[in-house]
Amino acid sequence: MEEKLPKIYSRKAILGFSIFLSTLFGGVLLFQNLLDANKKKEAYIVLGISILITALTIFIVNIPENPKSSLSYLCGIAGGSLLSYYFVPKYFPDEEQYPKKAIWKPLIIGAVIVVILVALMIYSASLENY
Repeated sequence: MEEKLPKIYSRKAILGFSIFLSTLFGGVLLFQNLLDANKKKEAYIVLGISILITALTIFIVNIPENPKSSLSYLCGIAGGSLLSYYFVPKYFPDEEQYPKKAIWKPLIIGAVIVVILVALMIYSASLENY
């Protein structure tokens, strides 16, 4: 009897969300993949590594006197590459055989988070002018 494979987020989705949102966001997608595949221990390891990489990114981006967003993208590429090209093949060696999850839900969640953060930045900047 053939085992039914769970739907997972693709390697490209994990990489894209890591680059444009954060390694934590890409890590959460891979975390969800691992939970759906009943790999709970591995899921929490990946989540922990994603949190560490995100904290390291925040530290690196804020080292220069004037933080550069390009550093953030470079860290996202590095973290996303680790998730996509090391952990995905390690835990899903035959990834292309898994059915893929649609990215709409995480895309909407990411957009809402970005809108809230931008609104908070605008609001806090307007408070400084008073």
